[in-house]
Amino acid sequence: MADLSLENALSLFTNALTKNGKSSNTIVAYKGDLNQLITFLKKQDQTFNIETVTESSIEAFKKDLTQNEYTAKSISRKLNSIKNFFSFLKNEGIITTDPSVEVKHPKYENDLPKILKPIEYRSLRDACRNDNRATAIVELMLQSGLRIKEIENLKLDDVKENEILIETYESHSSRVVPLNNSAKTALKKYLDDGRYPGKAKNVFVTKTGRSLLARNIRSLLNRYFNKADIKDIKVNDLRNTFIVFQLKSGVPIDVVSQIVGHKRISTTEKYLELIDNKEESKGIKLKEL
Repeated sequence: MADLSLENALSLFTNALTKNGKSSNTIVAYKGDLNQLITFLKKQDQTFNIETVTESSIEAFKKDLTQNEYTAKSISRKLNSIKNFFSFLKNEGIITTDPSVEVKHPKYENDLPKILKPIEYRSLRDACRNDNRATAIVELMLQSGLRIKEIENLKLDDVKENEILIETYESHSSRVVPLNNSAKTALKKYLDDGRYPGKAKNVFVTKTGRSLLARNIRSLLNRYFNKADIKDIKVNDLRNTFIVFQLKSGVPIDVVSQIVGHKRISTTEKYLELIDNKEESKGIKLKEL
């Protein structure tokens, strides 16, 4: 298969990722990084296939990224995609030598997750107070730690009196997430007064009654971040805020990890670096922000 094109090899790789349950966002990221490599190689006027890519080819791509002012973190992520790609091809017996093995990642410091200060999430609430749908989304992320994809996937039947069910999706297992009073109130108000009628079974819908997609949710919340004059904050930082404030209030780390759906407790542990002092534990009652 030495004459297999990189495009066809990429298709094999992404099909394998799908079968292995990788998330759609992960697959899109891999495809973007690898297509960027393929485009770079084509610009070098090379007649190439999977066997003609060498270590020097990848080093040249890495150098080009640096010259185009990509951050070390972005370059490292792209190299990770490339290394996983060629490792897959070698394990499948498609290539005999992995050209990415000796290519080194650039050094960079891991950014800590960002969180909103109380004055910021209060300003956000104030900014979207007349939008029941946006308010409910903010409260579910801020008070329950939901991911944006989980907001998109949430069905009416998944909403219970004091909790919601997050169904299995992509590589994430199902879990039950408790609802505090703020989240329950905001969700009930939206369902009673703010949800547009339609056939969709999803909780969050558009004005035409269709399912509200993750990109629509991100756009909606970014608009309210701007209205609230909150700088350098992303949608996922609402979830980060929930995690940090629960840990700071003394909720056991394994409980927080289970609620937010982390696969490994080590993922939750990184948030401990954002905590200066932890409040004395008062059981496992979640803190209401």
